[in-house]
Amino acid sequence: MTTPASLNACLNVSPSAAPSTLRRAAPAAVPTLARWSASLVAIVAATLAGPLGASAAQAVPTTQAAGAPLDVSIVYLGNPGDAGWTYAHERGISAAQKVLGGEMQLKRIENVPENADAERVFRDRAAKGDKVVIGTSFGYMDAMMKVARDYPDTVFLHCSGYKSARNLGNFNGKVYESAYLAGVLAGYTSKTHVLGFVGSVPIPEVIRNIDAFALGARSVAPQTVVKVVWISSWFDPGKERQAAETLIGMNADVLMQNTDSTATMSVAEAHHVHAFGWDSDMSQWGPHAHLGSVAYDWSKYYVKAIEAVRQGTWTNQPVYWGVKEGITDLVHVNAQAVPPEALSKLAERRAALVAGTLDPFAGPIKDQKGQTRVAAGTALSAADANRLDWFVDGVQGSLAQ
Repeated sequence: MTTPASLNACLNVSPSAAPSTLRRAAPAAVPTLARWSASLVAIVAATLAGPLGASAAQAVPTTQAAGAPLDVSIVYLGNPGDAGWTYAHERGISAAQKVLGGEMQLKRIENVPENADAERVFRDRAAKGDKVVIGTSFGYMDAMMKVARDYPDTVFLHCSGYKSARNLGNFNGKVYESAYLAGVLAGYTSKTHVLGFVGSVPIPEVIRNIDAFALGARSVAPQTVVKVVWISSWFDPGKERQAAETLIGMNADVLMQNTDSTATMSVAEAHHVHAFGWDSDMSQWGPHAHLGSVAYDWSKYYVKAIEAVRQGTWTNQPVYWGVKEGITDLVHVNAQAVPPEALSKLAERRAALVAGTLDPFAGPIKDQKGQTRVAAGTALSAADANRLDWFVDGVQGSLAQ
């Protein structure tokens, strides 16, 4: 089967080979909808369009000796393993380390819980002279804020947070764009027109990904429905496996997840249905089931941010990049498992995202009750997208856990 040229970046990505690890917080640490609604509004409102840190904000000066490597540390909630959220960050920082070479000296700190231990770790790294300290879990936010105030010459980079200081900035990816592309493939591939979604926790970020997946599928197969089962956790292989099996029992023949283990993919492989990986390439766990993986490539951000700190040009302006910037994409597409027209449509939609001519949340959009939420000729605003608390038409499920 011939692969469209514009899909080359999505195909033939090296597979992973071991279990996934934790992503962020346990259920008790997950923010409420109200709290999360404020969380990304600031990030999206200040999305960068040019060089990293190009804003009116004052740059944070560095005191690194000329020619000396920049001391950088990255803090993980779990251990990277070979799939999932932490693994994606590990791949990103490792790639950045190769690009920057002797310009940076990296220290990794794993298995840091979202409690007082986090503050201790961040404070320790700053006290030891690290010029850049990266936190990869939402629940590190308050600890990083507190430590940043005490170490004004250290730059703190926080993934998925919303609080900032002069020397603390936030970054995240528009992963919903990749979820939309996955939906396009799913719409073409499903024979039952029932898709299953293993949801983590019902916060706006996850709701947005479910909605984008449904919008992508229904844009090519309007009869498609997406059924949702929540597990109330980012990482729980047992619950993920049970949810996947439940969805298959509900006639779903293509599965998607917003969770971090490879259990959903393994279940799909065992039941001879299809599935998408999440956060990183998960094709290893379902060579026949795998249609593609919604993945992150944090390396582009890490290279630019660390280099900006070295040059003394870094600012705390939030970064929210998507397919266009290469921070997220649908990777390792299984060209043998989808019809040729699906690949053509995928290439078309991906090119439109890169060109900025496609917004997955452009109207008209109705919710699951038939009420128009986004009028024709308009698009969901950044603020509304980040307090999203409703499912689009075609999604079957409740927001209650």
